[in-house]
Amino acid sequence: MILVVAHSRAGRRDLRNVCRSHEDCVVRQFGRAALFSATEFGAFQALRLREKHGLDIQLGRVEPFEPVDAPTRLREAARRYEDRDEPSTPYRQFASGRDLPDPDEMCGADL
Repeated sequence: MILVVAHSRAGRRDLRNVCRSHEDCVVRQFGRAALFSATEFGAFQALRLREKHGLDIQLGRVEPFEPVDAPTRLREAARRYEDRDEPSTPYRQFASGRDLPDPDEMCGADL
């Protein structure tokens, strides 16, 4: 998928217009951002916006993230955390003293 982010008012307006006019290439819209299909037409629409608005339009390529893409220890930690008895317990407190990944280590580690 192609991520399109508009950083100016005019860019946001034109992104909305493209999303309305070409729904067939829009996967999802999030206000100032949209995901376009990874097709030539989706790329054309993204490039059109970039040509018109320059650096006010940011483009990126996005790959879907599936749970199996994460290490088993992270999936297990997420499962155990969501099964906790007290829903208001922060993860850092929940993980303390348990065999779970440390939040500071997770923040500094690439996936």
